[in-house]
Amino acid sequence: MLQETKILFFIGKGGVGKSTVSALSAMEFSLSGKKTLLVSLDPAHNQCDIFEKKFSQKKTAVNKFLDIIEIDIEKHTNEYLKETREKLNNLYSYQTSFNLQGYFKILKFSPGIEEYALLHSFEKVINSNEKYEYYVFDMPPTALTLKFFYLPHITLIWTKELLKLRNEILKKKEIITKIKLFSKEIESDKVLLELKKVTKRQNQLFSIFKSEKCIVNLVANSDKLSSKEAFRIIEKVKKIDMNISNIILNKMDNKSPIIDYKLPTIKIPF
Repeated sequence: MLQETKILFFIGKGGVGKSTVSALSAMEFSLSGKKTLLVSLDPAHNQCDIFEKKFSQKKTAVNKFLDIIEIDIEKHTNEYLKETREKLNNLYSYQTSFNLQGYFKILKFSPGIEEYALLHSFEKVINSNEKYEYYVFDMPPTALTLKFFYLPHITLIWTKELLKLRNEILKKKEIITKIKLFSKEIESDKVLLELKKVTKRQNQLFSIFKSEKCIVNLVANSDKLSSKEAFRIIEKVKKIDMNISNIILNKMDNKSPIIDYKLPTIKIPF
């Protein structure tokens, strides 16, 4: 990714105005001549109602500098499962004896698959050939968004232990895992190599989430329930060394307990 690229996430409780605020922000960037991509990761996909235009996985131009896409989570779930199946076929030529193919029909309903599909779609967007100065993500409600942010961290914990386990297995089997070709050492164990690839990818994602180019905007309303959830989001995001960059207080009144929170706050009155 280009160094000057900025990635903006608009997160918060359902119904607080994330889609509206992300749309306004993307439009403002584009009117300033900044090439911008607005990405709807929210299954509700409200951007089509805001812009009164049909959007899909294929980018649609709204003006000279603004494109919009809506992510089809089911499609990305199927793509993620397809990639996983192909990797298993490559890693374990004997896997058909376990009849793993049949399990992929129900694997799409397993816990965590939706979050991996979201992460898969995020990677596809930011690694595409066309680059933007601003990537604006209209995120799903709190629970799914937090799982999305936590996923690289959790995956790294798993891969760390799996790497240790794989190395122990290889030691006991006395298998040579590296071959020397001229002055280069090449990893020959496919499973170990794949675990290292996964670790590298998740580290890259985690570093993006924690970098200065990543701006997390928390959208909240003035009511008690919205404010309490906003406080919980701030604390949960801190646990994985991420920070909320701004609080956008939509439908603001002077009674909101979040007004005095020590974070930059943008107030949008009724």
